[in-house]
Amino acid sequence: MAGDPIEGQVLVLTAAKASVPPKRLPTLVDQVQTLLGPALERYRREYERVHAEDELEAFLVEWGHWDELAADLDLSERERSAVRRAHEEQLLRIGRRTGRESAFETALEIREPVCIGTDGDRDDRTEN
Repeated sequence: MAGDPIEGQVLVLTAAKASVPPKRLPTLVDQVQTLLGPALERYRREYERVHAEDELEAFLVEWGHWDELAADLDLSERERSAVRRAHEEQLLRIGRRTGRESAFETALEIREPVCIGTDGDRDDRTEN
């Protein structure tokens, strides 16, 4: 089974800012992971992977990508915003840990983040 793409502490912090009930956010993140997990290979081919570890890969995608994902999952605007924010906060947390926070913040001005939980079967191509 794939790992969780968003850490528990990130979910707690995001839920505090989100316009969805705090208990709803983990369910939404799981729904998104169910959609994204099988698409991991496509993301590896089509998007810039900016981070990879055993149970998580992070990508930068074009603006509007979260609108498409939300439509596929029938998420409300608030739900879409909350899940997107959780992915953004996760990427920034990775950036803080790896000394790349500034670079990620700059990238997020023009692109959106997508974090996908993996089962540890990492493709070891170098991140861009």
